[in-house]
Amino acid sequence: MDFNERIAALVTKVRTQRELIETEEGAKNAFIMPFISTVLGYDVFDPHEVVPEFTADVGLKKGEKIDYAIVHEGVVQILIECKRPQDSLSVEHASQLFRYFAVTNARIAVLTNGSEYRFYTDLDAPNRMDEKPFLVLDFDDLDETLLPELRKLTKESFDLDSIINAAEELKYIGQIKRTLSALFKEPEPEWVRFLTARVYEGSITQRVRDHFTPLVAKASAQFLNDQVNSRLQTALVSTFPAVSEPESADLGEGPEGMSGGEEAGSGVETTLEEIGGYQIIKAIACSEVKPHRIVQRDAKSYCAVLMDDNNRKPVARLHFNGKAKKYLGIFDADKVETRHPLESLDDIYLHAEAIRETVRRYTQPLD
Repeated sequence: MDFNERIAALVTKVRTQRELIETEEGAKNAFIMPFISTVLGYDVFDPHEVVPEFTADVGLKKGEKIDYAIVHEGVVQILIECKRPQDSLSVEHASQLFRYFAVTNARIAVLTNGSEYRFYTDLDAPNRMDEKPFLVLDFDDLDETLLPELRKLTKESFDLDSIINAAEELKYIGQIKRTLSALFKEPEPEWVRFLTARVYEGSITQRVRDHFTPLVAKASAQFLNDQVNSRLQTALVSTFPAVSEPESADLGEGPEGMSGGEEAGSGVETTLEEIGGYQIIKAIACSEVKPHRIVQRDAKSYCAVLMDDNNRKPVARLHFNGKAKKYLGIFDADKVETRHPLESLDDIYLHAEAIRETVRRYTQPLD
């Protein structure tokens, strides 16, 4: 798998297993060590590259330990402090990172609970860790535009100077984006007044502000939805330019009601929800196979997700055409489908292991 695929696989693992992990050690073993090894590319079992329980004397404090130190070309470059998955991350949790940062050569410090990673450096004062991170990776809402910056910290592409040079811009852009996100969810009075003044010609009294506050929140939510839908529609046009009848030679009889392509063809409309469901299934399956092998094929009554674009290799079905309920179809070893109700697309992650097991069956050699 390439870098982005490895990230996607770890994101899926964290989302599906986080509720089972209750301790810091559990988070280290399940999430953080895989992040260090599969994403950053360092050998967690080689003390020349990764030093667990890294110890350095800090002033009067002797024998304090940091959870991991990553060594590149013989020099400690990255310090990592770990917390439980249930812990929220704040600068108060980073006291050891602050102390170690000042007495080692490390220029990068990471505070993480396994699903969120906060990266710090010393922009404000030399050899003193900043109080605010320059990079935040949240696996619940992954910003893929940050992945090229993360790649600079991998073993094969380690480029400390480049990431330090970009850190200030990343820091302020990230803070602005998070501020905008908070304002869109819960508009502050200044934000309400700023927008109201551009659309309302009268005096902005307290009554007017009270009236416009929910309108600003509603307009912000609709604006974000419009932007997301626009991008998805663009992706739909470029990825699925037309839904055509598959050639019968490629199909043949399939499992339970999936033959030839009897439902595919005219009258089929691939919805944004189906695209979203397909992308989730693809992200789950990419821990087992290359992403390009997981293909979406829409039909009138359901949207099929297949391996190798082969009807004989159904991975799942999305039954999203009903007005009342939506279902995810999962196949057993005999290719018999069982439908599971979905309250939201996120519920697909509850069936991640069943999806992976289905994909694994198709990768096993025939007896």
